[in-house]
Amino acid sequence: MFFRPLLLALALLLPPAAHASQASPATQDAATAVSALDEYTTAAEQLVDEALSYLGIRYRFGGTSPSTGLDCSGLVLNAFRNAVGLDLPRTAREMAALGDRIGRQELKPGDLVFFNTMRRTFSHVGIYLGDGRFVHAPSAGGKVRVENIASRYWSQRFNGARRLLGDGDTFGASRTLLGVR
Repeated sequence: MFFRPLLLALALLLPPAAHASQASPATQDAATAVSALDEYTTAAEQLVDEALSYLGIRYRFGGTSPSTGLDCSGLVLNAFRNAVGLDLPRTAREMAALGDRIGRQELKPGDLVFFNTMRRTFSHVGIYLGDGRFVHAPSAGGKVRVENIASRYWSQRFNGARRLLGDGDTFGASRTLLGVR
């Protein structure tokens, strides 16, 4: 007789415990959203940190190596490859064809920013850092540096921006287009 009340008590306790271990769809969706945001933030932070590690490296037209010099697209492709394993095309114009188009007001760290510096669209590229700043490799005689996107020079030449790091998955549509190592 002693075992019946004990079994009844256990029977009453088990269903709520089993139910508690299963998360509701809303809880799972919230956890997925937080995970995607964390993943984006981590990838963007790695990308920004990598880009800033090239500060002071001299500009070299066509340069793709930090040891010999970088041009604007060389800086961007090195940063993306080393930070998040994404191999980008060689030129700013080719990079501009990737990712999602975004407006200046939508910029987040890690976004690509494009400028018309040679009387043609998408002739210069940099990586947005946040707070109105971007890192880029300027022209001959310069070194990789950070500048304000709102300065008169850059503001007048701004062509647009692209987001390669997606909120839902780390690389958005670009993963499929480029192949991630």
